[in-house]
Parts: sequence; C-alpha cells; structure tokens
Amino acid sequence: MSSEMKTIGILGALLVGAAAAAQQPELQPIAERVNIQADSARREQVIDGEWVAVGIRKPEALCRDYTRMYDGKPSFRFTLGAEDNTLKGYSPGETKGRSELSYCYATAADFAEMTPDAYAAAQKMKTVYHHGKGICPQGTAWRYTFAVYVPKELDGRVSTIFAQWHGMPDRTLVTDPDGRVRQLSTEEFVALYDTVVIKKEVAYRRVEATDRKGRTIWKAGDPTGWKVEQGGYPPLAFGFSGGWFYIKANSDRRWFTDKDDRCNANPEKAGVMQPVTSEFKASTIAAKMPFAEFPKDRWVTFTVEVRWTRYGGEAETILQPGRLDVAMLCDGQSRKLVDNREILIGRNDEAGYYFKYGIYRVAGSTVPVSYNLAGFAQQPID
Repeated sequence: MSSEMKTIGILGALLVGAAAAAQQPELQPIAERVNIQADSARREQVIDGEWVAVGIRKPEALCRDYTRMYDGKPSFRFTLGAEDNTLKGYSPGETKGRSELSYCYATAADFAEMTPDAYAAAQKMKTVYHHGKGICPQGTAWRYTFAVYVPKELDGRVSTIFAQWHGMPDRTLVTDPDGRVRQLSTEEFVALYDTVVIKKEVAYRRVEATDRKGRTIWKAGDPTGWKVEQGGYPPLAFGFSGGWFYIKANSDRRWFTDKDDRCNANPEKAGVMQPVTSEFKASTIAAKMPFAEFPKDRWVTFTVEVRWTRYGGEAETILQPGRLDVAMLCDGQSRKLVDNREILIGRNDEAGYYFKYGIYRVAGSTVPVSYNLAGFAQQPID
C-alpha cells in the first residue's frame, strides 16, 4: 500500500472516530433499576460490571456524563427535582428522594448452585443481595476512594447524602407478639411470611381481597404483634445539610433495631467527635465544614479507611471499637479530615455493610439537587 493510501486510511479512521464522538450524547440516561434486596440483577442491569441503579426512574435522575470526565471516563450525574421525593421519611409527613448506584447486588450466577426454593426464600427475606458482591463484613478493615463534583449552582439549603455505607439487616430476626427477640430459621420465616402482610417492620394479618381485574390480592388487616428487623441509619455517610458538609458515623449495638430510638447527630448542632448517644446507639459528626467552603466546580476525591466496629450479636456488646481516617484531595492538595480516630461505627448486623453513592435526599427537603460522582474503589486493609 502506498504512503498516500495509508494517509487516506488514517484520515478516514479519524473522521469516523470524530463522527462517532459527535453522535455521542453529552448525557446518556441509565434506565434500568434493581431492587437489590428482593431481586437479582440481570446482565443488562449491571453498569460497568460493578454497579446497579436504585431509586426513581426518571431519565434525568441518573446519566453517564461525557462532559465531565474523571480519569478518562465519563462520570455519573445524579439529579432530583422538587417533585422527585417518592419515599416516606423517618418522621410523619417527611419525604425522601433517591437516585443511587449500589456496589452490592447479586446475579443469577450467585444462586446457580442453589435450589429455586432458596432464591424464592431470599426474596421473601429480602436477603438476595446478601449472596452477592461488594460486602464488607462486620469488624473488618477497608480502604475506599470516590470523587464528587459539586457545581457552584447547587443550593446550600440542600439536605442530601451523596455517599453512604449501609447495613444489611436480616428479617429472620424478629420480635414475637410477647416482645421476645427471636432468630427464625428460613423455614420458620417463610411460614410466617405466607400468613401475613409485612410493611416496613410491622407484620399485619393477611386479608383476602379482589382487585379491579377480579384477581385475588392480599391486604393488610390488623397488626399481628410480630415485627421484623428492618435496619436503621447508615453507619457512615457523607452529605450536605443545614448549610454544612459533614461526615457522620453511626453505631447501633442493639440486636433488634429500635426504630423509635432516633439517636442521630445534627450537623448544625453537634460538635466534631462529640457523640450523641442513647442506651444502645451513638451518632458522631466525625468532620464538617460550611457548605460555602466546600470546593465547587472541581473534583474532590476522598480516601476513607474504616475499621468497622465488632459487635456481640445477641449479647448486644461492643467487642472491638472501630477506627476512621478520611483524607480529601482537591487541586493537588491533600487535607486530613479525620485522623485515624477511634470511633463507634457500624451495626449489630451479622452480614456487614455495602457502599452506595448518588442522591439520598432526606428530612423532607425538596430543594433540587444535581452533582457528579466517579472513581469508586474498595479494597481490604491487612
């Protein structure tokens, strides 16, 4: 082939590449969503081989952003408008909004060597994701990294968590009508499940009814007295609230979570490393800074090292406190936000924890939110 022909070929390839780039949308919506507790993820629902999306399905809620690259790859843009709260809040009348990516999920391959009944039981127990990837066991130590890009237009009145480590409650842990906490076997829980309607932590008597199409359905009658473990506040969260950026660590040594115990440090009022406590819980603002001082229109990368607290299960004891270290990198300069401090951080859940990032808008806030996240990685620390 002549050098002239080679040149024409190279120019043609460059033109094709440029045309493809021009056709690439700046924002590419991610449509699929997964209920990680009750369903396994299909192949087309897995994002970049490591994520699944949870939350509201609006196209703008979650997009690949080719205008805001991180380490040569498109980042994820998360957006919620004023009308996008679809969940009930912690307190009466409050609402929550969610658009997140979960690093933990299970696929059909995780159940390949189990019986179909095992998967059906996991769906009822809402423990499908307990069989998947991304889990960090209680008491272990891990290093996590991720980056956030906050536009200067973001309203300082937002109340949102942009990164959180979540507990993994097991609904086979129950309270019976006599108030006794019991750990049911899978078979015992499935037998209970098939006679009640469970809403959040409360089990109601199952009442037969008919829908508009004449199909038999089950509605909730009176409470039966049974309650199931549902979990509580995230053990570790990064967010904005009340005009502050904050890092919050929560601990709950109660075997069966007391949902009425709202021990939860307020970033506006609580001092740094001054835990707010109840009989079983501790909530600590590990670091905070005014929202106005948080870097805008640039990538901020966090490196987080956590040794999760180890709990005593039914004994409801602390066997080993945790530790937390957080560094923030921006414009080439690193700043230590938490300097390897001992802290209570975790939950008395046997399974452990998993990571999510995105928007988890709380406290009834409807202030519009939009920012980008990227660059997540986790690895165990010896």
